[in-house]
Amino acid sequence: MELNEIMQKKRFAILGDTLNPDKYAYKIKHQMRDAGYTVYSVGKELSSLNDIDGDIDIIDLCIHPVKGLKLLQENRKPFRCIVIQPGADSPELLAWLDEQNIPYIHGCLLVGLSLYEKC
Repeated sequence: MELNEIMQKKRFAILGDTLNPDKYAYKIKHQMRDAGYTVYSVGKELSSLNDIDGDIDIIDLCIHPVKGLKLLQENRKPFRCIVIQPGADSPELLAWLDEQNIPYIHGCLLVGLSLYEKC
């Protein structure tokens, strides 16, 4: 999946510190909501992806790789793709995603917002 396809989806889970205005997860959460996307915040607001009501299209990792991997390993909800923000990956995370055949891209949703219009 490419970034332009990801930006056409509707329901996003942002993993990271979405309560601290100095953090990128906070900026992503608010800019995505302002653009009309449905956004769920996991890490500081919800403790698990499994706490989200309904489906998830995209999981955005904007969190320390160890914490992100733990949240992904616990997840039981279906989703389409993971976006790994700069600094949110590790060899262990990437190896696990590859072993599980989970689709992912390295990218930034803020860049996606600036380049692509929402459906």
